[in-house]
Amino acid sequence: MPNGPALDGLTAPLRLEGVAPGARVVAAMSGGVDSSVAAALLAQAGYEVVGITLQLYDHGAAVGRKGACCAGQDIYDAKRVADRLGIDHYVLDYESRFRSAVIEEFADSYLAGETPIPCVRCNERVKFGDLLGTARELGAAALATGHYVRRLEGSDGPELHRAVDPARDQSYFLFATTGAQLDYLRFPLGGLEKPQTRAIAERLGLGVAAKPDSQDICFVPSGRYAEVVEKLRPGAAEPGDIVHVDGRLLGRHGGLLNYTVGQRRGIGISESQVDGEPLYVVRLEPARRRLVVGPKAALGITAVRLGAVNWLGSIPAGGEGEAVEVKLRSMSAPVPARLWLDGQGGARVDLDQPQLGVAPGQACVFYRGSRVLGGGWIRRNEPQAEAAA
Repeated sequence: MPNGPALDGLTAPLRLEGVAPGARVVAAMSGGVDSSVAAALLAQAGYEVVGITLQLYDHGAAVGRKGACCAGQDIYDAKRVADRLGIDHYVLDYESRFRSAVIEEFADSYLAGETPIPCVRCNERVKFGDLLGTARELGAAALATGHYVRRLEGSDGPELHRAVDPARDQSYFLFATTGAQLDYLRFPLGGLEKPQTRAIAERLGLGVAAKPDSQDICFVPSGRYAEVVEKLRPGAAEPGDIVHVDGRLLGRHGGLLNYTVGQRRGIGISESQVDGEPLYVVRLEPARRRLVVGPKAALGITAVRLGAVNWLGSIPAGGEGEAVEVKLRSMSAPVPARLWLDGQGGARVDLDQPQLGVAPGQACVFYRGSRVLGGGWIRRNEPQAEAAA
């Protein structure tokens, strides 16, 4: 029988494709409203729900910090929700694994002049790697999360699709999900909009109904990335030259880790030094400790080279390449492009129109309609000929 109070028609009864009624399902519970409602929907549907919360870092100092994720307060909130739903709940210490698999790479990526996305690595290596393995060990038929993304059955097996609510869609952060992982994963919130999720939480009396969404990377207090990187890598903030794309020396910077491609503010150079033209960060050259800046037009790129590409579905034959849409940043809209896989884990993406502010270390995610075809990590940009001249 379903646990807890009824939903009173707020949403249709949940049914997990390919999971037998009453089967055991592990719910990843971060302590936020999304994962809490995902667990609640599973319990209401009559599944045997086991909630698991991961302790990913030293959460003591983060207790009470609003807008965080995986903080001490979140563990307490997840436990309260589990008690309200009448489900088992466990806290697993993954701090060592999280540091080695996510935090250390985050710091090294910044030192290499990249702009990393640790949330992708966390999903790939910790949540959909280690936690998924734990769920199997517990005899669960599936692992469910509160991500806003859809898993749909296709002619060749499960497919990953964007969420119904475009403002909440998290498919960009899940591009590294493998076919084997997708076969086991379920996403109860993919067909909901955020206001519906909060309404369900309120109707069920969950204490997290009005809890703010996570805003920062969980291990980066107040969004000050440079402070965290320098703490992890003492001496990382080495000064260097600021140069214009035309070769002119403009000044000095206090460390490349304070900058990212496309940055407009905080460069520290008076615009009058280049005839009053607004300056943007065009690229970082860590080997020479150089910050290269220039006009907005210099940001335009027409192609990107990718590494560590993940492809969901049958591998394309090649030839003329694949016509796709790509997202080059989490908040950007998909744009038309043509994709060539190199057969060695890399790819080239030619963009139909030049795009601005594309940073190495970010992800390029491939779409066809709402379906996620995969994605890869941006290793190198190729500028417009006129910008590179």
